[in-house]
Amino acid sequence: MSDPQFVLAARVQAALAAAFGPSYADSDPVIRPSQFADLQANVALPLAKKLQAERGEKQNPRAVAQEIVDHLEVSDLVANVEISGPGFINLTLSDAWIAGEAQGVLADARLGVPRSGAPQRVVVEYSSPNVAKEMHVGHLRTTIVGDSIARILDFLGHDVIRDNHVGDWGTPFGMLIEHLLDVGVDAAERDDSSVSDLTAFYQAARAKFDSEPAFAGRARRRVVALQAGDAETMRLWQILVDVSTRYFNTVYERLGVTLTDADIKGESFYNDALAPTVAELEAKGIAVVSEGALCAFPPGFTGREGEPLPVIIRKSDGGYNYSTTDLATIRYRVDTEDVQRMIYVVGAPQALHFQMVFAVSRMAGWLGDEVRAEHAQIGNVLGVDGKILRTRAGGTVKLAELLDEAVERAGRAYDEHARDDTIDGAERADIVEKVGIGAVKYADLSVSRDSEYIFDLDRMTSFKGNTGPYLQYATVRIRSIFRKGGVSPDDALGPILVAHEAERALALRLLTFGTVLEQAAETAEPHRLANYVFELAQDYTTFFENCPVLKAPDETTKQSRLALCAATLRTLSTGLDLLGVPTPERM
Repeated sequence: MSDPQFVLAARVQAALAAAFGPSYADSDPVIRPSQFADLQANVALPLAKKLQAERGEKQNPRAVAQEIVDHLEVSDLVANVEISGPGFINLTLSDAWIAGEAQGVLADARLGVPRSGAPQRVVVEYSSPNVAKEMHVGHLRTTIVGDSIARILDFLGHDVIRDNHVGDWGTPFGMLIEHLLDVGVDAAERDDSSVSDLTAFYQAARAKFDSEPAFAGRARRRVVALQAGDAETMRLWQILVDVSTRYFNTVYERLGVTLTDADIKGESFYNDALAPTVAELEAKGIAVVSEGALCAFPPGFTGREGEPLPVIIRKSDGGYNYSTTDLATIRYRVDTEDVQRMIYVVGAPQALHFQMVFAVSRMAGWLGDEVRAEHAQIGNVLGVDGKILRTRAGGTVKLAELLDEAVERAGRAYDEHARDDTIDGAERADIVEKVGIGAVKYADLSVSRDSEYIFDLDRMTSFKGNTGPYLQYATVRIRSIFRKGGVSPDDALGPILVAHEAERALALRLLTFGTVLEQAAETAEPHRLANYVFELAQDYTTFFENCPVLKAPDETTKQSRLALCAATLRTLSTGLDLLGVPTPERM
C-alpha cells in the first residue's frame, strides 16, 4: 500500500531499531499530518521519557530526534527532513515519489489496494424486515449501512456471508394465516392487493383478532399447529413468506442492495436448533430456573437496585424468545459456518440485548478470542423537526413512499440545472432515479452509523455540498472531459507528473484509498469511506479549477492531467460503488 503515512511509519521504526536497538522496532512512530510539512513524526518526546527511565539520566527530546534522523533512510521518498520545536520531525514528501506512486495506482486494477493478507469469514446481518409487514424508514439505515459494510469487506478479500435475519416466525402468524384463509389463498397466489399490500393486510388481521373472539380463537389454535409443524399450516405460512419476499426484493432492487433470496435465514431457520441450544446451556450450568423461567445471568449486568439481570432463554410457559434464537444463531455460525467475525447491523436500542447475548455466548464457549462478535449500532432517522421521522398522521413512514418522494425531489433539483440537450425522457428518468436513490443512500452513509441524522430531502438532493448528487456529478464531469477530448479513460496512461499544488494534493489523496477502506472494514463504519470520496471530489474540484486538462500548456502536462483524471474517476467510482451509490454516465 502506498499511503505515505504507513510507508514513513515503517521507515521511522527501522530508524528507531537502528538507533536504539531491535526492541524499539515496534514503537509507535506517531506519524501525524502537519501544517509545516506533509507529515510529522512525534515519537521523540515519548521516547525521551522512556530512555530517561531506562538510562537513569535526563534525555533531550531534540537530541533523540536528531539521532532518529541520523538513522532515517528516506532519500527515495522525502525531499526534506527537519527538526522543529522540542523534537518534532517534519517530513516533506518528494514530488517525484508522489507522482510515481500515483502512477502505480493508475496502473493497478485494484487502485493500489491489496487484498487482505489474513482474510476472514465474516457474517454481516442486516436489513431483517418482518414477513407480512411492509418495510419502513426504520429498515432504511440497517439495509444501506449493512450492504456497504458487506461490499467493503468483499472488496478487501474477506469471505462475506450476507445474512437477512427475517422475522418469519412467532404468534402473529396465527392471525395472519387465518386472515389469509378469509381473503382467499388464491389472492396471494395472484399477488392481489388484498394480500400484497402488507400493511393493510397486517392491520386487517390485527383488527379482526382484537374484535372477533371466534377469529382470535382460530388464530391461537393455528399458532399451536404452526409450532407443531402441521403440513397444511406450514404451506399457508410459506405463501405469506413468498409474498413478502417478492416485496422485499422489489425494495432491494430499487435500492441496489446485494441481498438475495439465498441470504435469507429467518427466525424459522433456527427452529430446530433452539432445544439443543437450551440443553447445552443447561448442561454447562449456565441456564438456571428463576421464577419459573429458564435464565442465564451473565456477570456484570445489574438492574437499578443492583439485582442481577437475566437473559430469559425459555419463558415460564415453555416458549422461546428472541434471545433464544440469537443464541442459537451464534452457535450455528460458529459450529456450522465457521465464522471468525459477526457484525450485527441493528438499531442502537438493542445494545444491551446484544451485550448480554454475547456475554452468555462467551460463557458457553461459543465466542472466544478467535471469534469476534460486534453490534454495529444504528441511530434513528429524524424528521426536520428533530423528532423520529413519522407520517403526518403519526404513523411509521413506508420505505417505498420515501424513495418515491426522494426521486421526485431529485427530478425537480435536476431540472433546475442546465443539462445536455441530447438527454431524452427515458435517460432523464434513469438519471433522476439514480440521483434520488443515491442521495438517500449517501446522506445515510455520510454520517456515523450510530448517530441520528435528519432526513431532509431538499438538502440530500442538492447538487452542492456534501451530497450524493455532488459526488455523482463529479464523476460525470470527469467523463465529460474524456468525451470532449475524444479519449478513453483506459488510454490515459500518463506518465503522471506533479507540478501544481492542486495536482500534488489530488495525487496524495489517491494514495490513501486503501487505508481508508481498511479502517472502514475494521470498524464497520462506512462513513469513513463516504468522507474520503467527498474529500477526493473536493480535491478534484480544486484541480479542475486550477489545472486545465484539454487546454494544458503542453502535451506532456495534458497527458499527465488526463492520467490524474482517470485515476480519480476510477477511485471515485469504486468508492461510490462500495457505498452502493450509482453513478450515471451523463447528467
